[in-house]
Amino acid sequence: MSTYIALMNYTDKGMANIQESPGRLDKARALLREMDGDFRQVFLTMGGYDLIVIYDAPDDATSARFALRLGMLGYVRTTTLKAFPEAAYREIIAHLDG
Repeated sequence: MSTYIALMNYTDKGMANIQESPGRLDKARALLREMDGDFRQVFLTMGGYDLIVIYDAPDDATSARFALRLGMLGYVRTTTLKAFPEAAYREIIAHLDG
């Protein structure tokens, strides 16, 4: 399982229907579970992004499909980052030449 961080902004459609956002979040969680992934944490944020979702997915292709499916609904735009845990970070750095 890999971890991803989705930085999300509401579209105009998302803002016009903001009261429905918690229900859409529940549907997004269910969609990801159908794809064998799961949410770790969800944050409503202030600043450059409206929401941050940290989630696990089996692989990059699944994460990409999840982001595309969300985008197709038209309520949010996403920027997705793959996150490497500290152990993986240390292993990556340990194998650098130089």
